[in-house]
Amino acid sequence: MAIKTRITEMLGIRYPIIQGGMQWISRAELAAAVSNAGGLGIITAATHKTKEDLQNEIRKTRELTDRPFGVNISMLPEMTADDMTRVYVETVIEERVPVVETSGRSPEPFVRYLKEAGIKLIHKVPSVRFAKKAEAIGADAVTIVGFECGGHPGMDDVTTLVLVPRAAESLSIPVIAGGGIADARGFVAALALGAEGVVMGTRFVATRECIAHPNFKEWIVKANETDTMLILRSIRNAARVMRNAAAQKALEMENRGASLEELLTVVGGQIGRKALLEGDVDGGTFAIGQAVGLIHEIKPVKEVIEDIVKGAEQIYARLGKMIKEGN
Repeated sequence: MAIKTRITEMLGIRYPIIQGGMQWISRAELAAAVSNAGGLGIITAATHKTKEDLQNEIRKTRELTDRPFGVNISMLPEMTADDMTRVYVETVIEERVPVVETSGRSPEPFVRYLKEAGIKLIHKVPSVRFAKKAEAIGADAVTIVGFECGGHPGMDDVTTLVLVPRAAESLSIPVIAGGGIADARGFVAALALGAEGVVMGTRFVATRECIAHPNFKEWIVKANETDTMLILRSIRNAARVMRNAAAQKALEMENRGASLEELLTVVGGQIGRKALLEGDVDGGTFAIGQAVGLIHEIKPVKEVIEDIVKGAEQIYARLGKMIKEGN
């Protein structure tokens, strides 16, 4: 079964299932596996500190799949001296990557160049007001993430269940739903709410192709939906992460008024990367969504996507029968 929406037609994919751009672990192996299974795989630009590194990752992805894939470019809220955004954009244009997902600040300065290169732009936002802005500047689609999502859910504390229909009724471009989605039930629910695709991050961490250390994958399988927490609200950059020693320490530091510089000694990216790859589940902070409570097995990417598609068919059949019986 193929599932046809404006997202599948726009991106040239079989199923409207997009793998989230997760720093350090959204690498070629994972992205290619998702694309080969009919979804859209994403690699993250911020994982790569030079243009050459990103070029190599893009080319490696192409060696592993002949299907569309994308690059996530997460932009800092403000331009800084070491901001690599312009370099990343130049690289994806030169490499003719078909899809770019942006997040953070507005991608407006780069929209014209991406469009001239024929690249589809998806902008990820945590609120409807930002989604409207993304549409106004020329984004081809918007991903809207709710309070449940791993990573940055914004500061409004509004759930995916509410955000998706609000965005769908407010925009003319396609809406992609993120946050709390890990199986066929969430997938069908998102489509019912008006989304034309879903993005999943946490579910794809617990797959064979993900390079995260097995300790983290086992933690996900054993975790409950209450095993995540929000940190960094004090600097207005709320992040949902796994509930571990590092996150608890960061929250304690925030409660006593720690500065960003102090917080970075616990939540810094390189600290998290080392812990993630070495298997120290308490050694750094790691973005995980509340959907962790729905994940009970480590599977190949292909099985994850097949389970969603087959499960969706069963749900549609069950709902159709309920409606007929009701008549």
